Amino acid sequence: MVLDRKKVREQFASYTRNYDPEDVKIALKIAHTYRVADNCEKIAKSLGLSEDDVEFAWLSGMIHDVGRFEQVRRYNTFNDARSVDHAELGADLLFGEEGLIRGYLEDSSLYDMMDVVIRQHNKYRIDESVTGKTLTFCNILRDADKIDILRVNVETPLEDLYSATTEKLMESEVSEEVMEQVREKIAVSRAITHTYAEHQIGHIALVFELVYPKSRELAKEQGYLYQMFDFPTETESMKKALAETRREVDEFFSSAE
Repeated sequence: MVLDRKKVREQFASYTRNYDPEDVKIALKIAHTYRVADNCEKIAKSLGLSEDDVEFAWLSGMIHDVGRFEQVRRYNTFNDARSVDHAELGADLLFGEEGLIRGYLEDSSLYDMMDVVIRQHNKYRIDESVTGKTLTFCNILRDADKIDILRVNVETPLEDLYSATTEKLMESEVSEEVMEQVREKIAVSRAITHTYAEHQIGHIALVFELVYPKSRELAKEQGYLYQMFDFPTETESMKKALAETRREVDEFFSSAE
């Protein structure tokens, strides 16, 4: 696979210039894209993949969130439940009538696999029909995305991230249903996260399902994970949830070593 990274970056920059760079959400997703692509490359190399496969993984990171920009323009939110599935929208823009993928990747024989990888990157569970190399690329992208979500939750003011006032964040509660999934050491289903506090716990719990050793290593090395436990709260349910989730995360990393 011949991939011109400079062309890919230029194409991405050209596309994102169609959106407001002063919008915090747009700026956030541009930075996120480059970091996810970098994470994809590191994870792919750790698996000993071929140079072509490393390039494919890197590209998946560069285009995985194309749908986010249009989502923000149309709905001014990152909440898929309240707007549109951003992965499906992105894949439609890339592989549908607009054919944005042609600006990034010339080898059309790889389009079907990349289409699946993009559509699956935000799903709670990868579709059981996905196997082989496609499954590997799905796992690489999903891990890379989760790792940088931890950074985003620390570097982005929570008020901007959740479109909420500080007071609302402080008052936010956590349900027992959410904590049951934390105790199982699985990602918390978005179907049961309704409050800002629950979203924060859910983001922390993403680490439970990092597939590859390199991914867990990167999540620990970057240092953002434990900063997420500094979520501002005045509610007893969130204070207890943060303490319990931290114990579960500590235990998870200890058992993974």
